[in-house]
Amino acid sequence: MQLPTQLTLGVATAAYQIEGAVDEDGRGRSIWDVYSHTPGRIKDGTNADLALDHYHRLEADLDLIQELGVQAYRFSIAWPRVVPGGIGVVNQAGIDFYSRLVDGLLARGIEPMATLYHWDLPQPLEESGGWPARETAVAFGEYAATIGTALGDRVNTWTTFNEPWGSAYLGYASGAHAPGRQNAADAFRAVHHLNLAHGLGVRALRDVVRADAVLSTTLNLHTFRPAGPTGEEARDRLEAIANEAFLAPMFDGRLSKRLVELTQSITDWGFVDDGDLAEISRPIDALGINYYYTNSVRMRSPGDTTSPGLQWPAAEGVEILPKQGPLTEMGWNIDPAGLTELLLALHLRTDGLPLMITENGAAFPDAVDGDERVRDVDRIDYLREHLEAATVAIEAGVDVRAFIVWTLIDNFEWSLGFAKRFGLYRVETGSLRRIPKDSAVWFRDVIAARDTAVPAPA
Repeated sequence: MQLPTQLTLGVATAAYQIEGAVDEDGRGRSIWDVYSHTPGRIKDGTNADLALDHYHRLEADLDLIQELGVQAYRFSIAWPRVVPGGIGVVNQAGIDFYSRLVDGLLARGIEPMATLYHWDLPQPLEESGGWPARETAVAFGEYAATIGTALGDRVNTWTTFNEPWGSAYLGYASGAHAPGRQNAADAFRAVHHLNLAHGLGVRALRDVVRADAVLSTTLNLHTFRPAGPTGEEARDRLEAIANEAFLAPMFDGRLSKRLVELTQSITDWGFVDDGDLAEISRPIDALGINYYYTNSVRMRSPGDTTSPGLQWPAAEGVEILPKQGPLTEMGWNIDPAGLTELLLALHLRTDGLPLMITENGAAFPDAVDGDERVRDVDRIDYLREHLEAATVAIEAGVDVRAFIVWTLIDNFEWSLGFAKRFGLYRVETGSLRRIPKDSAVWFRDVIAARDTAVPAPA
């Protein structure tokens, strides 16, 4: 297989998962600081107060990225490190940290790809309403202008949000993520205000960043496979809730009619003001997608209105079938063909908008052998198969610009704590020593051999 030359190869991280230093240099509290310190919320009882101490080990971690030979590094900016209260006073020390990060990347020949929001809402904004409140979207626009002004002369690729599906449905419907609320009506208010914040962020960035900057957002769009005679109905319902809740406002300037129909007993969408949808549908230059697995779905037996889970409000009666192997350690099925399918569908849905695979990777039960090697052949196979799937889509005419591996380094995996390892580098508990896994060596070789076949694992 030949990797397309247009495909930028990189790695990704997120601020709260790696930075630590949660109470240093003027950083404010985020919803994840509060959530992770709430008993019973994090599976292994940990928190990210220290995380990987990336804040203090910035230069060494940038060297790790450089050793991989990647073309790009996707990182997120912690809103509470830059604007501790969410609005108002700007923390110069926070801006200086990200400025050093960007300068360090550029000095090493690596393109910085900045994500403005990866789930760490400043806690004061949650206390005043959180994402169900319009004021939070307005505050995000102001924050985007602040950080865009500070870094816009050096950062060319900007992403407003990472996976707003998770922020809305896991944060406000199921409570599985911060801030831990369980209210379906709040979840749909959050969907809209996250969409609105994206539009306000795009407007703010356009005013302050370079004219040639690439503005995007990243969605974790779900691929649903219909199972049996009722599968199409189940897919229709879940796609409205999971995908069209974001795609229709962004690309059509309207609410999904099917979503409105499904949610009529929960909300009337009266919080959508005149002009909101025009704001949300401001043109972007690329769309990022995070892809890990697919779901097989069908309707339950007549009379069974069981929900597939609180993270799917308004999907009563839908059944998500148990995933069939092979599975990652997360219990997610390995289905590279689903990535090709999603890319082809989005190519049509967005009229050929350039696409970026902003996250793809897998957790496996890595172990350090006696010679201090981590022989993670399963991860190598996973990444190779998904690179091949992306190549198939490109050869079919889809404009895919980037393939970004999740993640650079084992980190705090949200509500699972440190229990799952996705990294190309292993982090030793206690010492925080970084150890390159075989997948890191493989990915380095893939990048170095861009004009030859993707190598097989050793």
